Amino acid sequence: MASTDPEAAGKVTVGTLPFETDAGIAGRARIGLIVLASDHTIEHEFRAIIDLPGVALYAARIPNSQIITPQTLAAMESHIADRSSVILPGVELDVIAYGCTSASMVLGEETVFARIREGRPEARPTTPVTAAFAAFDALGARRIAVITPYSRAVNDRVRAYFTAGGYDVPVFMSFDVDDDNVVARISPDSIRRAILEAGRRDDVDMVFVSCTSLRLAEAASAAEAELGKPVTSSNNALAWHCLRLAGIADPLPQFGRLHELPLSAAGPA
Repeated sequence: MASTDPEAAGKVTVGTLPFETDAGIAGRARIGLIVLASDHTIEHEFRAIIDLPGVALYAARIPNSQIITPQTLAAMESHIADRSSVILPGVELDVIAYGCTSASMVLGEETVFARIREGRPEARPTTPVTAAFAAFDALGARRIAVITPYSRAVNDRVRAYFTAGGYDVPVFMSFDVDDDNVVARISPDSIRRAILEAGRRDDVDMVFVSCTSLRLAEAASAAEAELGKPVTSSNNALAWHCLRLAGIADPLPQFGRLHELPLSAAGPA
């Protein structure tokens, strides 16, 4: 007989439900990404590339100025460990990438790695310049045409870092912009024209487009076909490096030659 108690009418009592767990959406790899507060582009390009079953991307934003100078870039160091630690606390990550090319060179890769390890000692750290050097080695390229959006003070640091890393830079071109909000709106066609101009010389093995705000990742393959040489960018190379460091070897030729290659034994890992 149904209860006539008005207090009980319409109430359902549920005990503790049984459940099982599985590997979740990151059964193959968990990749952490530290994104600049001013960056418009990197998350979009990473999610286009890292679109693989069982591979998950988790991002945290780091405070920074949208004005790009050596001083504002260096100021991010104190936040890197904290931003690393807030990505999935209590769950191990395979890789953490710090998503700023120029700051990685102003601070130095080892400094960035140390700050990441303070927050997440289990994760393999990388940066866009670390990934770029690994990409050059995987592609067998030593003579690099570099395209940046930066102003001269930052460009001087970038060029010096590349040459100190053992690479020749016969061509170095810049859009000469210091505002990240403007950099993010530089058109893909402007970038394509710059690639063709920078890469056409015989003393250039490949073209690297520096800056995580510049848009190239999804157009790298088309740029390579037009130029006849490898082309990669900060985001394109960094996504590839994250996947390889996490043990993900799936070929993704739609994103360029680099994405068909493993890490080189000669390059950083």
